[in-house]
Amino acid sequence: MQLSNRFLHLAQQQLSSFEAEAPLAQLVVYVAQTKDGQPPSLEAVSQWPSTKNNSLPPVEADPELRAPSPDRRWYPLQEGTILLGVLRAEKLLTAPAWPARLDRRLQATAGALTQCLSLELDRNRLRKELAEQREQISLMVHQLRNPLAALRTYAQLLMKRLEPDSRNSTLVKGLLSEQAQLDRYISSLDQIGQDNLYIQPGIKAPLLLPPLLPQATDLSLRSLLKPLIERAAATATLQGRPWHGPSQWPAWTDQQRPSGDGVVAEIIANLLENAFRYSPTGSAIGIHLQQSGICVWDGGNPIAKEDRKRIFNRGIRGQNSADCSGSGLGLALGRQLAEQLGGSLELISSPASLDPTLPNKGNAFLLKLPAITPPTTEA
Repeated sequence: MQLSNRFLHLAQQQLSSFEAEAPLAQLVVYVAQTKDGQPPSLEAVSQWPSTKNNSLPPVEADPELRAPSPDRRWYPLQEGTILLGVLRAEKLLTAPAWPARLDRRLQATAGALTQCLSLELDRNRLRKELAEQREQISLMVHQLRNPLAALRTYAQLLMKRLEPDSRNSTLVKGLLSEQAQLDRYISSLDQIGQDNLYIQPGIKAPLLLPPLLPQATDLSLRSLLKPLIERAAATATLQGRPWHGPSQWPAWTDQQRPSGDGVVAEIIANLLENAFRYSPTGSAIGIHLQQSGICVWDGGNPIAKEDRKRIFNRGIRGQNSADCSGSGLGLALGRQLAEQLGGSLELISSPASLDPTLPNKGNAFLLKLPAITPPTTEA
């Protein structure tokens, strides 16, 4: 067992606290260790009083400890049927019999050390599992890059064979765009397997979601939404359902926005995915832009009243989606991202309440974003 410095320091503090106990001559903490498939041995990890040479032999290698002695007591560090270690206490030869108060205190100390050792076992197990998961993620990321590179190559070759005015050019460009997005997701996934992904205490872990577009100087909501609208139109065609893209583009959709607003694409993509997955076959889906924000709506069955707040919690899915696959993370993720941007994501029970041209029946999710303040010019 690899012991942390925190445990070793705590064990030494526990033993040093007995300094005022006159009858005691020595305290030693042993921990059960297994090496190279050999039988476990009880190895000393802490002792009091400490000496320049703190190295003590294992219990089974010390012949003096094999003989019973009235001046020595053993307190097992045991969890259930598993012996994690032992606390050895030696009293002075000239001291009277073991005081009952001291015995109770040593038992309590042994119990505390047992709990700490149990936590050390859990810590080592979790560290091992984490290392294995990181290795699996790194391997999976490496393997995914190969087929993605092949998809990009095939799409590029297909683009070259198409006529410049071919109606299929948009579809191939969409393939290349989606491949690039997947590549960025994989790069973000690769960060999870890195040891240098440090999160400062008290700060919420960042979501490893890349923007839809690379670092660009002209990031606008129009540029973010257009690829999603093209993807949604293609999905609607395949599913044989009506699709309604934006009828107008307000001026604020062309304003330059900070690169961090690229996560708007993640929010809208999740909302569209939910609409296509959970609304009934044949029901209409669309995106509506207005001054108050971006609305993704569907003409399906309204979400039940008792579910309208719950569905924004992680892992919670509404009654209408009980028979469909899904993780229940999309809406929770969307609201979290929206709030990180200083905006909000809300469910509107009737799309028509936002705009009379939208269906009366269905659902509408409205994403509101903070306005961009134009830079002031000095006189």
